[in-house]
Amino acid sequence: MAQQGIRRLIVVGGGTAGWLTASHLARKHRAWENPAITVTLVESPNIPTIGVGEGTVPTMRQTLHWLGIRETDFIRQCDVTFKQSIKFIDWLRAPSGGQSHAYHHLFDYPAIQGLDPTPYWCLDPGERSYADSVSVQAHLCEQGLGPKTMVHPEFGGVTAYAYHLDAAKFSALLTRHAVDNLGVQHCLAEVTKVIPDGHGGIAAIETDEAGRLEGDLFVDCTGFSALLAEQTLGVPFVDKSDVLFVDSALAIQVPYEQPDAPIPCHTLSTATGSGWIWDIGLTQRRGVGHVYSSRHCSDEEAEQTLRDYLGPVAEGLPCRKIPMRVGYRERAWSGNCVAIGLSGGFVEPLEATGLLVFDLTARMLAELLPADREAMPAVAERFNQRVRHSWDRVIDFIKLHYVLSERDDTPFWRDNRAPESIPQSLKENLAYWRQQLPSAYDFASTLSIFNLENYLYVLYGMEFDTRISPERHQDGEAARAKMDRLQQEATRLAEQLMPHRQLIERIRQHGLQKV
Repeated sequence: MAQQGIRRLIVVGGGTAGWLTASHLARKHRAWENPAITVTLVESPNIPTIGVGEGTVPTMRQTLHWLGIRETDFIRQCDVTFKQSIKFIDWLRAPSGGQSHAYHHLFDYPAIQGLDPTPYWCLDPGERSYADSVSVQAHLCEQGLGPKTMVHPEFGGVTAYAYHLDAAKFSALLTRHAVDNLGVQHCLAEVTKVIPDGHGGIAAIETDEAGRLEGDLFVDCTGFSALLAEQTLGVPFVDKSDVLFVDSALAIQVPYEQPDAPIPCHTLSTATGSGWIWDIGLTQRRGVGHVYSSRHCSDEEAEQTLRDYLGPVAEGLPCRKIPMRVGYRERAWSGNCVAIGLSGGFVEPLEATGLLVFDLTARMLAELLPADREAMPAVAERFNQRVRHSWDRVIDFIKLHYVLSERDDTPFWRDNRAPESIPQSLKENLAYWRQQLPSAYDFASTLSIFNLENYLYVLYGMEFDTRISPERHQDGEAARAKMDRLQQEATRLAEQLMPHRQLIERIRQHGLQKV
């Protein structure tokens, strides 16, 4: 029997997830010069994208470089600013008497190679934060400095960094690049019908403008509606709202009061009574939103909390509500249909997990795409195992932020520490880490997404108590000297780096050197 090749790849739905997926497929399989492969993205002209995913993680630099998008063009066209960290404010304790606790989850790997300062910091933290004990980056963030100079080439810098961006403008950039440079065929049309193939997959879609489109592989990027995966194939959704309670967001775009206002080089995440507020500085505005649990406060209370946070600058600004469905598709790949983006899963945007997982799964699909239909079931099973593992580990890491909190001021925070809401895998890790420092051996999978370095910053940023035996750690003087050298290096770097806004403006005017 002749093999049935996989040549016609159809992505249904645009937005960032759709265009990242189409771009990865086209780039990997060289659609611009390979007549055997076609990548078509079908996008409704009438459905707006959610468009508030404004934070990324450092892997986005590799993605942009791989796709052939210049960092200079990206910065100029998407209101991009740099992101070196997430600063968590009031997560450990509720603010009291003008006192507020904060810590950084940095993007630089902590300096734990060789002599690890972590156990010595745990034994005697002194006045130094954990982040300052293992990295120069928190100091640079607090000084409002960018992560690179104009002599660094594109995607390079003195520290690891990601980006803040305008999601709608990023989708537009991906669209132009995919069509003009990667060979993606763009079809603006409304899907009127999805036709199953009778074997658990999709045979074709019918559209109002382009007629019937048949494909060998379909990618569902239709958002929470999951037109193909759920509405047509009935793939169940694994609800995780019993673990992560936040299920709603309110977003406001806030103009700067002064055109030269400083731009933080990190995301601000400020805990509230029923959730948290993100505050992201782009070049022309701030993107600010309140993510909250509708079980613990009303929409009206959530909006008032957001407007109180912003103060007078919020007066008269419209507020947009975004409902969220927390969990993931039981099978990301079912038949010949793969759900990527919101149709595949979503958890709250605390650690920029949305774009991170969408990008990861799109890249994995492009890498694992089989040559023929006969191999598809085996590849799909492996793909599904990997994606589900990634989602479960993301959920563990997000839940960690709530479980470590000492806040008792509202039911939301107390409920988040209820044992029945904590995944067993996270319980076991926390019990182990009470007795033993986390190590690379605790993170064996390369697809865990959040690994040792991430956990160290959050655990010890939130003052987690690990039992340390002083007699096993006899290099305290050398460890303190290493921490001192890091602080000296931070001071030295601060003298070389520009304020963040000045750096962005310089790049927009003059551009960066190509890699």
